[in-house]
Amino acid sequence: MRNSWPRAIGERATEMYRELDTAIGEFISEHRLPDGFRQVIRDYYLPLALWLAEQRRSGGTLVVGLCGGQGSGKSTLTAFLQRVWSQLDLRSAGFSLDDIYLTRNERRELARRVHPLLQTRGVPGTHDVSLGLDTIAALSGRRGAGEVAIPLFDKSSDDRAPESQWPRRHAPVDILLFEGWCVGARPWQNAEQPVNALERREDPHGTWRNYVNGRLRGPYRELFAQLDMLLMLKVPDMACVLEWRRLQERKLRARGDGGMEDAEIERFVQHYERVTRNLLREMPARADCVFELGRDHRIEGLRLS
Repeated sequence: MRNSWPRAIGERATEMYRELDTAIGEFISEHRLPDGFRQVIRDYYLPLALWLAEQRRSGGTLVVGLCGGQGSGKSTLTAFLQRVWSQLDLRSAGFSLDDIYLTRNERRELARRVHPLLQTRGVPGTHDVSLGLDTIAALSGRRGAGEVAIPLFDKSSDDRAPESQWPRRHAPVDILLFEGWCVGARPWQNAEQPVNALERREDPHGTWRNYVNGRLRGPYRELFAQLDMLLMLKVPDMACVLEWRRLQERKLRARGDGGMEDAEIERFVQHYERVTRNLLREMPARADCVFELGRDHRIEGLRLS
């Protein structure tokens, strides 16, 4: 791995940064980012957009997976990349792993049939993998050119939004971004013992976690095999995942938009701990690009394969 952009990418990014000065200012204002975020754009986001554009094979769709824990900045990065690609006359589209959750009724049935913890959306096994495969295939133009409806999940109702509300894009696109907290995850090995209180108390026999791991070995393996490139926003550790989620929920409570209490957050995050720990352990060695995040959310380093 290398820890710097190729020279030509760096030079082009510097040039384009000057060209896009006004647009970058508008992006920062629109997303309510601190002005210091300009340095992140100059040093990391803009070079990444150019580097990915170079990876695309002529005439085909480059499918890019973006993996990052809660609060790591996936949404901001996705929005910026698409903004830059439009400046380069590249057609792009994106959707989230969160948008292909099983419906609420489907998860209720799964919880009844397999394990109650599967009612909570998020872990592998609670997504409609076939819908993800179909969406990637359609946006890549494998089914011909035309308008494609991109799945949308409504978290306020904990259910899939009506298809009439799904955003639409014309296919094929040049670059497709597929983002999510465990995009690209692999099954874990030799880790049968519980890793937290949730697993000890609510999954003592391992039924839930074995089901999750089986999904990673099977259907999710096919889904993630669609990726041409894999990016990782690497959080420092699980403690940061918990603290960053607490900050998000406290902001929601302060605005009067609900938000979980700290005890609820701790239990909620434990649903994702096992997969997250495995991601932090093994993904950096195989991801095409890794942004190392500090405890203050800032990018502290870069690794390219």
